[in-house]
Amino acid sequence: MDEKRKKIDSYRTLLAFQKAECVFDITYYFVTRFMDRAHDRTVDQMQQAARSGKQNIVEGYSDAEGSTDTEHRLTTIAKGSLEELKEDYRDYLRVRQMEIWGPQHEKYRICQPLFKRHNDTAYYQRQIEGRNDEEIANIALIVIHQALSLIRGLIDWQDEQFLREGGIKEQRYRARTEARGYGYDKEGRFGRFGRDGRCSKEIPTKPTAPTEPTEPTEPTEPTPPTKPTSPTK
Repeated sequence: MDEKRKKIDSYRTLLAFQKAECVFDITYYFVTRFMDRAHDRTVDQMQQAARSGKQNIVEGYSDAEGSTDTEHRLTTIAKGSLEELKEDYRDYLRVRQMEIWGPQHEKYRICQPLFKRHNDTAYYQRQIEGRNDEEIANIALIVIHQALSLIRGLIDWQDEQFLREGGIKEQRYRARTEARGYGYDKEGRFGRFGRDGRCSKEIPTKPTAPTEPTEPTEPTEPTPPTKPTSPTK
C-alpha cells in the first residue's frame, strides 16, 4: 500500500487540474474586468463555480488514499461546477446578443487546436490580455469544453481502477491477508500458503452446514436389586 501513496502536490500533474486552473484564472480576469460585483450576483457564482471545478479535483485526488467513493464524488462535483460555469458564459453572450463561436466558426477552428496543446495558465493570460468581453467569453467556453473532456476521462479512469482493484477497504483487506500468507490457489481455494507456495491449510469460504443431531435413546428401566441371601450356619 505504501507505494501507492501520493506525493505532495502530485495532483498538479493531472491534465484535468491544469486545464481547470486555466479556467479559473480566465474567469477571475473576466469577472473583474467586465462585470459589476456590487450589482450582479452572477459574478460570485461564476467565480465560485470556477473555483469548485479546480478545488474538487484537488480534494478528490488527495482523499483517494482514504476513500475511492469520495474521490469519484468530488470529481463528479468538479464536472458539474464547470458545466454550470459554461452556461453562465453562454448566458452572458446570449442576453447581450453577442456571437457564440460554434465549431464551424473561423476563430473557433483556429483556437481549439491551439488551446488543446496548452495547459499552462500563463499562455491564456497572454491570449486574453487586451481583448473584449465577447472574445474572452468565447475563449473561456473553448477551454471549459476541453477541461470537461479531461475530467470525463478522469472519471472513466477512476471507474476502471475501481473495477480492477476494488475500493480502499477491499485493497487493505487483500493486502492484510496476503501479508499473513493467505490467498487463492489456481483452483480457487482460499487458504494459508507456505513459502513453497503450497496450501498448507485450506479455509472454507462458506460455513459448513451443521450436522443433524441424533435422536436420544430412551432410558432403560433399572433392574430391581436382588434380595440378599441369608448366611449359612
